[in-house]
Amino acid sequence: MTGETKTVLVVFGTRPEAIKMAPLVLELRKHPEKFRTLVCVTGQHRSMLDQVLEVFGIVPDFDLDIMKQGQDLYDVTSRVLLGMRDVLDKVKPQCVVVHGDTTTSMAAALAAFYRQIPVAHVEAGLRTRDILSPWPEEMNRQITGRLARIHFAPTSTARLNLMAEGVDPSAIVVTGNTVIDALRIVVDKIAGDGALTARLDDHLRLEGYDPARVEAGRRMVLITGHRRENFGEGFLSICRAIARLAAMHPDVDFVYPMHLNPNVRRPIVEVFGAGDACGGNLFFIEPQEYLSFVRLMSVAHVVLTDSGGIQEEAPGLGKPVLVMRDTTERPEAVDAGTVKLVGTDECKIVEEVSRLLDNDSAHAAMANAVNPYGDGRACPRIIEGLYNYIR
Repeated sequence: MTGETKTVLVVFGTRPEAIKMAPLVLELRKHPEKFRTLVCVTGQHRSMLDQVLEVFGIVPDFDLDIMKQGQDLYDVTSRVLLGMRDVLDKVKPQCVVVHGDTTTSMAAALAAFYRQIPVAHVEAGLRTRDILSPWPEEMNRQITGRLARIHFAPTSTARLNLMAEGVDPSAIVVTGNTVIDALRIVVDKIAGDGALTARLDDHLRLEGYDPARVEAGRRMVLITGHRRENFGEGFLSICRAIARLAAMHPDVDFVYPMHLNPNVRRPIVEVFGAGDACGGNLFFIEPQEYLSFVRLMSVAHVVLTDSGGIQEEAPGLGKPVLVMRDTTERPEAVDAGTVKLVGTDECKIVEEVSRLLDNDSAHAAMANAVNPYGDGRACPRIIEGLYNYIR
């Protein structure tokens, strides 16, 4: 690749975006002769975003710092739009790179469109076709895809989705998912540093869960939840299922890093109380920074989640994933057998988790399935496609 240096503005705002965009930023910065790489964060997730930036050693060039107490989607969208207007006028990039399906990505892409600046969409083409599930992410992703000029699709299925919507095949590059690039960086970092592993385990012990319990022979189910469509009865059902599972499987630990959103925490308090009702195998801990969370995933036996990114990450570590959603924009994982949808029905969750705990063959079938999200080389493919487009 030859030619003059191009200014690329990489924009993200949430922890999942930061994890998936960090390896791309690091790879872009290896090529200063081709790219002037600038980073703008919106702060849509403040503390969790900052933790990821620290892990990967990334200092943003611009920080919109939009996070306000009690903000809603109207606030996030308008603040990103207005903040991006000023950044774009100052930087005048040749391309704005956004990721996935967040409100940050959608609003940043729209801001770039208003300035007639090309948008590159990383993790493009995922679809459920139901604009209310996941909400608002499905519509965010579709809008971003409509605004984008070049689409970096993680899989061939995502590419076909885009082509079905009329996207020119020459504007689509299949890359794999950058989350596997990020995961490999972090796993290698932890594995190659015994002192770091010890520090992470000490931190988790202080948080309330000791990974040594797994080393002593206990299995662990890692649980996460944060989706808006599960607020209310959905999370109550999830919590009731966890309570039943903990009682049915006293030899298994259930670890739940609780999202900061009060709509997630309220059902936990309602079902389990302030903590006194928790048994010896239930561990409700605070949200973990990325290194600690990867450490938890690496020792988990099963992952129970409603997250999108974890559907890609955990199979990369050989962990079966049960997804507490009725739809997924990642059907490749379901087809590959690394992921299974269980919804938020209490009985269904109990049945499927118990199956993986009680049936070694069922567990092995999911654990050994091939992760469809790539080989950890997504970022070099994106960079080549990006340069070929903007030059």
